[in-house]
Amino acid sequence: MSTVLDHATGVPTGTPPQDSARATPARARRSSAISRHTHPMWFLVPAFAILFVFFFLPTVFNFVYAFTDWSGFKSQINPVGWDNFTDLAGSGTLYASLRITIGYAVLVAVFQNLFGFALAVLLERDTRLNHLVRVLFLIPVLMSALAVGYIFQALLKPEGALNGLLSALTGADVHTAWLGSTSWTIVVVAAIHAWKWMGLSMLIYLAGFKTIPVDLVEAAHIDGASPWRAFWCIRFPLLAPAVTFNVATALLGSMNGFDIVQATTAGGPARTTEILNIFIYRTFGQGLFAQATTMSLMLFLLVALLAFPVIRFLRKREEIL
Repeated sequence: MSTVLDHATGVPTGTPPQDSARATPARARRSSAISRHTHPMWFLVPAFAILFVFFFLPTVFNFVYAFTDWSGFKSQINPVGWDNFTDLAGSGTLYASLRITIGYAVLVAVFQNLFGFALAVLLERDTRLNHLVRVLFLIPVLMSALAVGYIFQALLKPEGALNGLLSALTGADVHTAWLGSTSWTIVVVAAIHAWKWMGLSMLIYLAGFKTIPVDLVEAAHIDGASPWRAFWCIRFPLLAPAVTFNVATALLGSMNGFDIVQATTAGGPARTTEILNIFIYRTFGQGLFAQATTMSLMLFLLVALLAFPVIRFLRKREEIL
């Protein structure tokens, strides 16, 4: 007697319900086995190969070449031990670049989070106008950093559009060199960097606002709290994870900055905006490859040394709040 199978389930049509129930786990196991065979892990090999060639291998060579005399003036590469590090330790220019880099990173983190948080508060309501404005502020995030730097460099030069606009509004001839001050240029460049990325911070803060339970705010209003007090005492502390992400990414990302500074000031005036990556770029261009590699290694260590305490501090703040 032949058995007729149900094409939908693969179970014989005459099988009792108990047998059908026992057949279900077997079908699940077969389906899982098929899934494992059709999606093997070796599909990840190309991605890991690209990551190894373009990230891990250069990182290893970065550590190796920092202990050599590699340069554009000789064909042989010889090990020199810690000589590159001792030479840089006695360089006042390196310490100046490190100080400028840290100051630049702190300014960017402050400006970017202030701008992003203010935009998130102003554009929190889901209206069509707010949706449109959010998209407009996200456009700079998608733009090339070099393009943003060159646009602002053209706007802020003495004969640029900003001075032309101020001259038209005030009736006076304005020729301010916005990028020519040895005291304030670093602040202007940091504000430009923050302007480019404030849309991303705005998006993270908006997502943080959406995760706050409405019941908590309504309970605060019922208890007599004003909207201002409810915001700062309830809603703002619950934004701690968003603050952690935005501060960490802005601070550590700006320490690796290069494009905007290079396009606007190229490290000037008088090297007051020469962050470490600009210094590394100039050193490498002079043919001092080993010294530039050593500087990049020191930048890597500096970012790592700052990353862990900052993230740990912000995580502790989340637990307290």
